[in-house]
Amino acid sequence: MTPEQLKIRELEKRIRDIEMEKDILKKATALLMSDSLNNSR
Repeated sequence: MTPEQLKIRELEKRIRDIEMEKDILKKATALLMSDSLNNSR
C-alpha cells in the first residue's frame, strides 16, 4: 500500500468517526429540545 493509500484510508476512518459523532449530537440535541419543551409546560 502506498503512503497515499494509507492516508486516504486514515481520512476515510476519520470522516466516519466525525459523521457518527454528528449523528449522536443531532440525537442528543433533539432529546434536549423535546425535554425543554416538556419542562416549559
